[in-house]
Amino acid sequence: MSEFWLISAPGDKENLQALERMNTVTSKSNLSYNTKFAIPDFKVGTLDSLVGLSDELGKLDTFAESLIKRMAQSVVEVMEDAKGKVQENLLASGGLKEKMKCLKIDLTSFVTHFEWDMAKYPAKQPLVTVVDTLTKQLAQIETDLKSRTAAYNTLKTNLENLEKKSMGNLFTRTLSNIVSKEDFVLDSEYLITLLVIVPKPNYAQWQKTYESLSDMVVPRSTKLIAEDNEGGLFTVTLFRKVIDDFKTKAKENKFTVREFSYDEKEIKREREEMTRLLSDKKQQYQTSCVALKKGSSTFPDRMVKVTLLGNPDRPAAGHTDRERESEGDGEGPLLRWLKVNFSEAFIAWIHIKALRVFVESVLRYGLPVNFQAVLLQPHKKSSTKRLREVLNSVFKHLDEVAAASILDASVEIPGLQLNNQDYFPYVYFHIDLSLLD
Repeated sequence: MSEFWLISAPGDKENLQALERMNTVTSKSNLSYNTKFAIPDFKVGTLDSLVGLSDELGKLDTFAESLIKRMAQSVVEVMEDAKGKVQENLLASGGLKEKMKCLKIDLTSFVTHFEWDMAKYPAKQPLVTVVDTLTKQLAQIETDLKSRTAAYNTLKTNLENLEKKSMGNLFTRTLSNIVSKEDFVLDSEYLITLLVIVPKPNYAQWQKTYESLSDMVVPRSTKLIAEDNEGGLFTVTLFRKVIDDFKTKAKENKFTVREFSYDEKEIKREREEMTRLLSDKKQQYQTSCVALKKGSSTFPDRMVKVTLLGNPDRPAAGHTDRERESEGDGEGPLLRWLKVNFSEAFIAWIHIKALRVFVESVLRYGLPVNFQAVLLQPHKKSSTKRLREVLNSVFKHLDEVAAASILDASVEIPGLQLNNQDYFPYVYFHIDLSLLD
């Protein structure tokens, strides 16, 4: 399970023996895996300040968990074509031993081998200062996350808008990545090339009749340049003055003239914009997100397939062979930033959990500071109820009223405003590493 229970009990002889009993029972019954959770000795300050910190840390804990879940989801979105590899990119840096700080380890290992980072969060500083450092660190990460994801989402939206123009059939899709200059008669005072969509069953009829649909159609001027599941896109060249007559006759024969004017500058601009957006998006997470294969459309997985006809060596419009060959695996700046800062935020979150245990233990068990924190990892979901019963039985002497209230929800704990289900005789905090659920 990716669930942990972080608890603490007083460090006197009686309660250390209680912890040993807990370990014995949970081990024999295979309820949980238990390890000591080391927390340094902090400067306590006044009890009033601890009460204030308790409330502040509760809010910071919630904020930190929300932040790392958002970052995990951002990794999912960026790795859209490699979602199976998301978990292996959600790691924490070091934490096992000082000499291993540079290593990336899985989140469970980091939690079970937690060590307080004295360099980043000096324990000799006042608790308020440590909490302030964590708060500012997480706030900065959130600010950067918002900025970077907003830029990425804008990029995705712009790309999707262009993709929509490349979706659909020959009646609606853009033709900029289908046609080429060689398909048209350009700069002629008298002649013009039209594009006509012909249903597949009517190909033979088109070939027999297109020259006679009107006067002044150039013989043998038709050419099939692309087709989809429904029909083909043919060129035909004729004199400008018979355009209207040709369109009328074509419509009567179920041939559709597609309104299109070849503008080389506009087509070049659209192709360059598409290439730029594809490149920018791919660079955020360098992967083969888009298959730019010879003989297929720019977005083969998200649109009706359009096959280009003519010269088999002619590259897909707007994409050179070098551009297609340059696609490969790697790691882009957004994914790299997410990985690094997810690790930082996650590490900060576990430090916040440690701080909460310290503060609540001092408030609950009093001074001088003397408690033992233990991390429990339930073996399976079905065993959590039994594990809770064991803990409540072992530590019920710490707070008889609270222990009784767990068994009888009608019993109220004087002065306590929490729901009784959230309060136990021992200090308890929950850690859930199911960040993608």
